Amino acid sequence: MTDFRCAGASRDDDEPLAGTAPTDTELWFVEHAGPWAAKAVEESRLPDPVKAHLAGLAGVRVQLIRRHGGESGPGVRLFRAVATRAGFDVTTAHVRHAADIPGIQGADWAAYDGLLWLVCTNGRRDRCCAEVGRPVAAALAARWPVETWETTHLGGHRFSGTLLALPGGHTLGRLDPESAVEACTRIERGGVPLEVSRGRAGRSPEEQVRELHVLAGGDPDVDVAAEPGPARRQSCADLKEKPTTRFVVRTP
Repeated sequence: MTDFRCAGASRDDDEPLAGTAPTDTELWFVEHAGPWAAKAVEESRLPDPVKAHLAGLAGVRVQLIRRHGGESGPGVRLFRAVATRAGFDVTTAHVRHAADIPGIQGADWAAYDGLLWLVCTNGRRDRCCAEVGRPVAAALAARWPVETWETTHLGGHRFSGTLLALPGGHTLGRLDPESAVEACTRIERGGVPLEVSRGRAGRSPEEQVRELHVLAGGDPDVDVAAEPGPARRQSCADLKEKPTTRFVVRTP
């Protein structure tokens, strides 16, 4: 099935979005215009010492970022996001060259108080991320040129277009250009676009599902149970069907 698209199949099956946001509690975003490979950092053209340094950051998920259209610089911008009870604490650093990244010290990070829209567009990892994600990034960049970045693998290709909004940590899926602008506008105003929400990053899937349930007006005194979901192809290039998990809200 050369025309198979994992995002289309997931949408057609009405696969639940809730509980599919990244669970990582610390993320680094490193500016690198590309090219991006399937294993973005490991196979990048970053200097080997830099790749080794990033790989050695214990408990940290590292992703590459670039401006829409591939523009980069001058210099290299980094963002660090650490999970808190309310979302993420975001700081930023700037170096002249990628080779300077291993020398960044704690004092080099400064608080970042703005919004960030991080859109997955890594077509080498999955073609849906490019085909769906890049138009989303273009629409957001036209409205929010400072806040918008393309990024590598956010997880869940089949929910493309997918986006991580910081500092809140809200992770969105099944976006198109119009719905992405609407959803980010709602987040900018302090809301949560529940119809496209995968959950809040940095939390367990069960916590994500419970929060979305409560935000939708549900009773907070519930249990969230993980159950086996149907096996499915989880990316365009993966010909094998793999098990999935779905989360069910139950009243005690």
